[in-house]
Formats: sequence, structure tokens, C-alpha cells
Amino acid sequence: MAPFVPDRAAPGLVRVMLCDDSAVIRGALTRMLESDAAIRVVARAGDGQAAIAQLRPGAIDVAVLDIEMPVMDGLAALPRLLAIDPGLRVIMASTLTTRGAHVALQALRLGAADYLAKPSAAEISGSDTFRAELIARVKGLARLRRPVAAAPSAASGLRPAGARPAALLAIGSSTGGPQALFELVRGLGKRVGVPVVATQHMPPSFTPILAEHITRLGFLPCAEAVHDEPLRPDRIYLAPGDRHLLVVRGPSGLQARLSNGPPENFCRPSVDPMLRSATEATGGRVLAVMLTGMGHDGLEATRALVEQGGTAIAQDEASSVVWGMPGAIARAGLCHAILPLPAIAARVLNLLPGGRC
Repeated sequence: MAPFVPDRAAPGLVRVMLCDDSAVIRGALTRMLESDAAIRVVARAGDGQAAIAQLRPGAIDVAVLDIEMPVMDGLAALPRLLAIDPGLRVIMASTLTTRGAHVALQALRLGAADYLAKPSAAEISGSDTFRAELIARVKGLARLRRPVAAAPSAASGLRPAGARPAALLAIGSSTGGPQALFELVRGLGKRVGVPVVATQHMPPSFTPILAEHITRLGFLPCAEAVHDEPLRPDRIYLAPGDRHLLVVRGPSGLQARLSNGPPENFCRPSVDPMLRSATEATGGRVLAVMLTGMGHDGLEATRALVEQGGTAIAQDEASSVVWGMPGAIARAGLCHAILPLPAIAARVLNLLPGGRC
């Protein structure tokens, strides 16, 4: 297939390349994406080598790249695509398997912008949830590639930080979250002085691999939380896929508790139960950081946390793939700071007792 030539007659459209060895999948993804009038699929390829042959710098905003393909798979194609166009935003399309999780998260560390766990060919056309996630990721990543002048992020004003030192750092994230988590953890260094709990909306096959990749960064060690384990400073406890992570006070201090309770905000794990329980266990001595994500998970629990004297920081709109979760708490006037992703770690360290790089 010939290289894609940009359509000069359609400025402002999000230009997408689909790379998947299944014609059925390519067709289904095209229909999903083009159901949004702001998106046009302008290039299609059946393997990584064909995608490389078509790509020209600046011609594509977002590529959706399958992992397992003949001739050249997605992981091999990724660095070559980014070498041609370093500004290209690549979403890795992964199966819901342990191998798929390993490869998708390895690709994030190699420069992919995000991942998406895709349904089977038989299920994909009927999945409204997958369609919404796909469109949100594509549009959000295209905006990050081609920033435009916009009004400041809507918020109801900033609050002064609480006077009491936090006993816990709690992080919530969803769409675009893994890359945001990687950057935040790098910025926090090796010591924060308190335990860290985190909820990332992810399927069960992905969360242990995410924890492993965070640990491989070489800063704060991370693992899926274990029921009733004590929460130690300078460690990250990640909510396992399909389980809520709660924080309780035990005889020797804060402990993790896992719950099979019903989904909240259509999610399990959910940020709301984590923050709600953490507020109760610490008397409000929680520093909450809300990173990029769809929806408003975490809003109500952040409201209760702030009322109890806790502190909330939101990622700003300009650096978020989707300004849903952080935007919800910003618009509600619950934030003590609304910051670009690269600035969040420094503010967190300033607010924590004993935190340092």
C-alpha cells in the first residue's frame, strides 16, 4: 500500500492508522472510530512492516497497533514507527491474557502512549464500553500530539493545603493512567515517608504486570495488595484487577483489605472505596492524587476526604489523556492544586513528611 498523503481539505480531523492482521477487526475498529465525526481512519495495514511502509512524519496522529501479527509484530514495529515520526501516539491493542499484558506494558516502557485490551473478533462489534474507551483514547492522545489554544481548565478555585501531615498517599487513575503512573513514580524517587495505595482501572490479567513494571523503574517497589497485609512506608500497594482495595486500621497500623463488593461507578477496582476507607482509617490524613481517566470515579470520596482535612491534587487538562476523573474533582472545587503531570511529584514530596528524591 502506498504511503498515506495527508488530506489538506479536512483540517482538524483526528487521523488514525489501524494495524491489525484481521480484516474483521480493522473493519469493526473503523466503524467504531468513524462513528465520531471528528475521527477519520486514513490508513490500514495488516502487519507492522506494512504500517512502517505507509507512515510519513506528521501524516498520522494516532496509530492503533496490534501486538500479535505475521511478518512483523507490534512490539517490533513500535520503535521503527516512532523513529519515523517521534510525535506519533501509539495505542497497543492487546488480548486479555497474561502474555498480552506483559507485551502491552513492555511497549508502554518503550514509548507507546497507551494500551487497550480488545475483545475477540466475535465480541468487538457489540461492545459499547470498548468503543467509548477507544474513541476517548484516540481523541485524547491526538490532542496531546497537536495541542491547541484552549480556555483554562474549569475549576472552582483552589484550597489551601491541610495543616496536618498526611499518613498515606492515595493515587487514582484510569484511561492513560499507566504512563502517568510511570512518570509520577519516577518523580517521587525512592522515599516518600508514607505508604502508597493506588487504584488503576485494569483487568485482572494486567494489574500484576503493571506492578512488576512499576518496580522495574527502580524507585518505589510496587506489588498487588494482599488481604490484611500491613501497609509499610515507601511501598506502593496496587488494587488487584476485579477487587476493591480498602484501607483499614489494624492493631499495628494501617492494613490493606480486599473486597469483592459491587462495582462503584461501573468499576471494580474503584477509586471511591479506596479513598473512602482511607479517610476513615486515617481520620482524613490522606494526600490524594487524581490522574488522567474517564468518568468521575473518586469524586464523592474526595469530597468526604477534603471535608475531613485531607489534601487533593489533580492532573491538569492539558497533560491528561482524558480529563474526566481529575476534571470532576477540579470542577467541584476540591483541589489544593491542579498541575501538569511533570510537576505533580515535586508538589507531593513537598506535602509529605520525610518525602525526598
